[in-house]
Amino acid sequence: MITDECINCGACEPECPNNAIYEAGAEWAWADGNSLSGTLTVNNETVEVTKRFPPKSDDIYYIVTGKCTECVGFHEEPQCAAVCPVDCCIPDPEHVETEEQLLEKKNAMHP
Repeated sequence: MITDECINCGACEPECPNNAIYEAGAEWAWADGNSLSGTLTVNNETVEVTKRFPPKSDDIYYIVTGKCTECVGFHEEPQCAAVCPVDCCIPDPEHVETEEQLLEKKNAMHP
């Protein structure tokens, strides 16, 4: 997650291999920056992966939790946290996932 200490520098966004980080006010889609196509079932709801969703924040950069793999399968550590100059990219205590779960998400988005 990105805390409200974010200074909107944008350093994190290009570092995300899953395109899970978006600028404040930007719409997002499951298919942005990955190989997903067709539909996806999320929380028992089937959605088109190209469907645009409203921004999760209008004030600071934000992370789409469902797309975030904490860089598992790509890097040794989350790259957003590694490049953040104010240390506001931190683990989200409400969305804890195992390395196996994160790798499964990575493989689904990048077969």
